[in-house]
Amino acid sequence: MGDWQRIAGGVTAAKGYRAAGIAAGLKASGAPDLALIVSDVPAIAAGVFTTNHLCAAPVAYCRQRLQTKGTAQAILCNSGQANAATGEQGWQAVLAQAQMVATALGLSPEMVLVASTGVIGQPIPLEKMRQALPTLTAQLSYEGGDPAARAIMTTDLVPKQIALETLWEGQPIRIGGIAKGSGMIHPQMATMLAFITCDAAVAPHLWQEMLQRACDRSFNQITVDGDTSTNDSVIALANGQSRTPAITEPGAAATRLEEMLTAVCVHLAKAIARDGEGATCLIEVQVSGASDDAAARQVARTIASSMLVKSAIYGRDPNWGRIAAAAGRAGVPFDAANLAISLGGIPMMRHGQPLAFDCAAAHTYLLNQAAANTDSAGQQSIDHPIVIEVSIGNGQGRGVAWGCDLSYDYVKINAEYTT
Repeated sequence: MGDWQRIAGGVTAAKGYRAAGIAAGLKASGAPDLALIVSDVPAIAAGVFTTNHLCAAPVAYCRQRLQTKGTAQAILCNSGQANAATGEQGWQAVLAQAQMVATALGLSPEMVLVASTGVIGQPIPLEKMRQALPTLTAQLSYEGGDPAARAIMTTDLVPKQIALETLWEGQPIRIGGIAKGSGMIHPQMATMLAFITCDAAVAPHLWQEMLQRACDRSFNQITVDGDTSTNDSVIALANGQSRTPAITEPGAAATRLEEMLTAVCVHLAKAIARDGEGATCLIEVQVSGASDDAAARQVARTIASSMLVKSAIYGRDPNWGRIAAAAGRAGVPFDAANLAISLGGIPMMRHGQPLAFDCAAAHTYLLNQAAANTDSAGQQSIDHPIVIEVSIGNGQGRGVAWGCDLSYDYVKINAEYTT
């Protein structure tokens, strides 16, 4: 862990942020479905969004907003309806949502960002949202991170949040975040949302660059099922309320802040992978020996997303041949004579040759690590992943990817998603 500590609060841990989450009746289940995050002052805003060409109206809106004005003060997110593939009606709904929040908070509409998650093709129930906004804004609180985290969930089983704090020139700097995601998860953004708050003062171009690099090492390194959705968004605000010196150029302060931002993103990404639909365990693929980090990350992603590897892990079957095959089709050239594979520290292949190994011990490792993915209180844990180590050569490139096993329940969940 870096030079920081974990603290409570999620998106409201950083100074000057309030949040709320309520049930607005957008979901038939009656579960919380509307969240709002607000900075006390205008904040520098950065964003990374889906690469799917059929992007949802709120994604198009936020992209446009951040390109023309790199500041924001509020983020509204609904769950239940994706507002994707909804045409002009969807675009007008986003404009209406921004106006509603702006009116309620006394802001300009251009200071409001909007996100949605849920069923594609479902329009936003604007009247229900309009009726719920007074309650939502009344519940804004500096302790409202947890309700907000719960209100953005869809098929998630658990809320996902974290906050970290470090000291810079004797003053605390904090970064907090919440995320949702369980299915339609694949590199290059997936069906996931993440909202990050920071109380440092950062130059806009630096903050955007930091967020992109952090996403490349976290959210773009997770996979559940190979699907990239229409609504994926990571939005990060930095409001300067820590009163620490502004970070305007690369250097020690910028590096430290980016490392902490990356740690927040990695934690949330791993939590998404662990909570994959129907998953029983978290898988971590560590690749070394590549020509550069990008190549190593590509190999790691390919292995983590292999349906055969995921199925073997679900069956607690140490079938390293599937790992080797996935590495070989990753699109990264390497000498097969250099390939090495270990599972949980148990060597299975060296110098491109299979090794005799204790299959029963490897099977027991998979069983034990899968069991450790649920803690003593029955909650999901990301602290004990099943670790696959792969080396493809002698290069300095290293990369990590995270995924989950593929269970029968994944098919059941998605077969019944809209019915």
